[in-house]
Amino acid sequence: MNLHGHPLHALRQQNDFKTVKSFIWNKVISSAVRTRAAVILALIVCLCSIFYSDASPADPSTSMSSAAAAHSEATLALAKKESAEHMHGMQELYDEMRKRPLIVKAYGLDDANAPADAIIVHFVRHGQGFHNLMADLASSQGREWVQFTNTPENPYVMPEIVDAPLTEKGRQQALLLQSVVKEMSTKPNLVVLSPNCRAIQTGLLVFEELLEAGIPFLAHEMVREETGIHVCDKRRPKSRQMKEFPQVDFGLLESDDDVIFRNDHRETKAEVGGRVYKFMEWLSGRDEKVVGVASHSGWLLTVFNGICECDEKLKGWFQTGEMRSVKLSFVRK
Repeated sequence: MNLHGHPLHALRQQNDFKTVKSFIWNKVISSAVRTRAAVILALIVCLCSIFYSDASPADPSTSMSSAAAAHSEATLALAKKESAEHMHGMQELYDEMRKRPLIVKAYGLDDANAPADAIIVHFVRHGQGFHNLMADLASSQGREWVQFTNTPENPYVMPEIVDAPLTEKGRQQALLLQSVVKEMSTKPNLVVLSPNCRAIQTGLLVFEELLEAGIPFLAHEMVREETGIHVCDKRRPKSRQMKEFPQVDFGLLESDDDVIFRNDHRETKAEVGGRVYKFMEWLSGRDEKVVGVASHSGWLLTVFNGICECDEKLKGWFQTGEMRSVKLSFVRK
């Protein structure tokens, strides 16, 4: 990509990425088309992130990797807002789940109260996706929207981000976790992936060395994000994903098309909780003692606040590219 002679090249010489973003926003995109053209901005921002990096993006030891692990003020503010929104109905779900025959308890890895037969699960939230970038950009520009509504202001309903993939920052976040996995004394002997693109990409990067060891990577419909209305959470056809990710076993997906997503309905907390519970039932019947799971913020928040009995320290919102390792025990009434 040759940018010599382009105004962006002069700005690069100033090493001012914020100026680049401002230049694109104010000079290239008119106010009348900013909502739709923000996708173009997101693409250019990601290209610029590569353009500005002097190190190989595949090297997790670079300064860019350190930047990938950080979260901006806009990202943290948006996470706080969305976490509160996702908590609506959570207490009712938790109370209802106490009536189910399977009780799931989560413990920290160093918790002496964990039973001897507890399994270890490394829960991972995907790295930054293009939908996350779009929301951060919109939020930093002062745009406001109502969550889970099909309105022009909502960046999560833009058709350009159906089943949003990872950004370069998202890949770097996953590579940082890859280095964590390499240092694990006990590695997963099963990896479960949400069938959404960004989660698959993240899981394949984070647990990459396990592929060479022949560890199974399974896509599981029950692990996908709370879905509906937001097209970033709609999955692509199974047949297309099988071609793109031949390393992954998609046999657990019963339909080629996404039959859960609806344009006019967001899953209720009870519906999401039902999927999480089904996954826990499935997991409780497996023989593996160490498992990796790559999923999403809303789903993971439901695991620790709506399904599991656990300490408060485990209940917080997962940031992009975060891993939380716990012990799970399954108790049947």
